[in-house]
Amino acid sequence: MRSRLTAVFALSLALAASGGAPAAAATAHATTSARAPGLEDPHPCAGQPGYTCSTLTVPLDHRDPAKGTLKLQVATGDNVAAPKGVLLFLTGGPGQRGVPFISRMAEQRLPELAKNYRFVTIDQRGTGEYGAIDCPKLQAEVGSSDIEPPSPGAVRECASVLGDRRSYYTTEQTVGDLDLLRRALGARTMVLDGVSYGTMTAASYAVARPQNVGKVVLDSVLPHVDPQNDDMLYLTGLRATARVLRDACEAAPACGFDPAQDLAWLARHRSDHVLIWDMLVSYEFLDPTYRDPDPGGLPAGSGDVVTALHQARHGDPARLDALLRMMDSGGDPVAGYSSGLHIATICGDGHFPWGTSEAPQAGREAALQRVRRTLPASATWPFTADTAVGDGFVQECRNWPWARHTAEPAQDRLPAVPILLLNGDRDLSTPLEWAREELRRAPLGRLVVVKGASHSIQNRERGTQGREAVYRFLNG
Repeated sequence: MRSRLTAVFALSLALAASGGAPAAAATAHATTSARAPGLEDPHPCAGQPGYTCSTLTVPLDHRDPAKGTLKLQVATGDNVAAPKGVLLFLTGGPGQRGVPFISRMAEQRLPELAKNYRFVTIDQRGTGEYGAIDCPKLQAEVGSSDIEPPSPGAVRECASVLGDRRSYYTTEQTVGDLDLLRRALGARTMVLDGVSYGTMTAASYAVARPQNVGKVVLDSVLPHVDPQNDDMLYLTGLRATARVLRDACEAAPACGFDPAQDLAWLARHRSDHVLIWDMLVSYEFLDPTYRDPDPGGLPAGSGDVVTALHQARHGDPARLDALLRMMDSGGDPVAGYSSGLHIATICGDGHFPWGTSEAPQAGREAALQRVRRTLPASATWPFTADTAVGDGFVQECRNWPWARHTAEPAQDRLPAVPILLLNGDRDLSTPLEWAREELRRAPLGRLVVVKGASHSIQNRERGTQGREAVYRFLNG
């Protein structure tokens, strides 16, 4: 039942399966570098009146355009003469497509922006109805989960599906695609609005092309650089769990116990501690209070994860075990979320205990075990070092074959353009601490913390504080 990144947008869309079409196949005809980019085959977006869908041809490899091209799906508002220009909305993952969400975001969630901006979305390379990277075993095992580790066989199958194309799905390549899209739209500058992984894409584009950026919204922030080389271990998120659960427990009526201590005990006495962590990060999408016994999306009476942890710690694991079963990862439709694109991007972008995707596979496990032995308890509590080295980021990329590492951003600091950062204080996917870290790199940045909210403020906030801040920032 669980579909984390698709659930971010909570759409009742019938996303088509891939039908077994080749994943994001490269063509051999002339590259886009020889001519100005354009949007091809314009037609009304199905079920989204007022929006036109088309395709954008981009190089498979922006470093060497002669290697072939890809065609990406794009959706654009028909209000070409919008008074404030183009707003490019960037979805998350990496792995989630963007085109089906344009009318929901513009018309239902952010209508005050739609009056002034031309909304644009794109299916990032490797995603979408026509271009999704289809890795069947990986899709079935982990779907949109960042944390549940896939089997080595699923990783090998996905690497085989991509072959030597696995180097061409990094954030570096997506930034190049976005600039071709800007040129195809005839826009000198764009406003960028990114959610989750879309914040990394937006920030990376702003660093690479500051002259083409008007303003930036970073919603549920993933830092665009990782100077500590620990983001793939998810240490910040592991530590944030104690703060989030304690805050939830202190809300009236207070629990009267410490859920972080309960979780710490379970992490040291159960072998499925990585799956407990995965379940907690998924649970926030259903219930940002963490204490509602009847959240939408679960059978009545089966919620309240804080109580589930407490009961399991004291000898009654039934409620926790049921949540783990109900929220098990995997099975997301590939046309809506590509786990193959996710692994190719994360492994190509990330910094790991063994280095990058260019490190020899032979030494990776030894490097990982050195980190496991030396991580202090304070780095992971209430979880353990075993949780950190066992997460999906690490385990999938430990088995990923050599691939070219992404081009690192030219600088750690964001450009001097106005940037609004939004984060819920109950967010475990992209914890508030990450937003504060990125704020320190933004000379014209401002952070709005939405109390009691979890991931994806603009789309899923139950109140209006975050969206009103966006309105003031972009419409003012």
